[in-house]
Amino acid sequence: MKKTILQLTAWVYLISVLLLQVASLSHAKDIDGCLICHQYPGLMKIVDGSQFQPLHIDEAQFDESPHGQATCRSCHVAVVKVPHTGVSQVDCFKECHKEDKETINTDRVSLKLFHKTEQSYLERIDDSSACGVCHRLYPHSRNNIVRSFVNMHTGFLHCEVCHMKREEFPRLTYDWANAENAVFKGRPYGTFFNPKRSNKDGSLNSISRIDVFTFEKGIKRSIRDPLDVEKARSFLATEKNLGKADRKQALDAFHKNTARNKISVACNECHSSNSILDYRQLGFDEKKTYNLKYMNIKGLVTKYQVFYFPKLFGN
Repeated sequence: MKKTILQLTAWVYLISVLLLQVASLSHAKDIDGCLICHQYPGLMKIVDGSQFQPLHIDEAQFDESPHGQATCRSCHVAVVKVPHTGVSQVDCFKECHKEDKETINTDRVSLKLFHKTEQSYLERIDDSSACGVCHRLYPHSRNNIVRSFVNMHTGFLHCEVCHMKREEFPRLTYDWANAENAVFKGRPYGTFFNPKRSNKDGSLNSISRIDVFTFEKGIKRSIRDPLDVEKARSFLATEKNLGKADRKQALDAFHKNTARNKISVACNECHSSNSILDYRQLGFDEKKTYNLKYMNIKGLVTKYQVFYFPKLFGN
């Protein structure tokens, strides 16, 4: 009997040790909630006024990387609050790599490429919009705090969905636009999936973005006029030769139906119970519809200004 108890105790001890070892080898948890924001593909930061830096992190791919057990703030030591900007400082030696400090310090290029395999974003998209003639792919840069979130929508919506004076049009509806030519870095997202179509295998003709349409004589057509593209190109080619008054007149004509909304207003127009988008009609299931209406990330933009990470347990 004692032998049996001893054997049982030994097995329990062995299993406990194995479980502890497995737990120690498991992937790090997002204990600071960094992925609440950084989980979204297309999250893009503007650098030096014209360059872009992706901020998206694919959790699954990071977990499988050699650093999958590390927490974000083990390296990103300058991050102390949410939201944050300009905190690109990385310290590889606070908790790890102390013996490799000299080697890593001389190889700063590798740090810039560190997350490249875990990021997804649009590199180029060709559509029939005049907006893209003058405005860059990720056009929002004024508000440092939320510009990355707003730019993320490039991969999901046409500009006019948000920037449209809807009162000028008596009847509007929102639907998937025709296929577009999009070039992705990393995994395709957003435009690459139209839930209303049956071909969900990632083929090229499933590339779409949500667009705004109007009805004329019972016929649904896009609010965008293809002729505006040629007009915009002509304007861009001759802009330097235009006087101040002529330039303003041309710009006013292009933007006559364009609305500039406050960020909080723009968020609530789509991500609320009174959304202008009928997510179910667009093909999203009930769970996805709920998440899009009541997504938690919106609160960082519309409710709270700054959240500081508390220092717990001496960290």
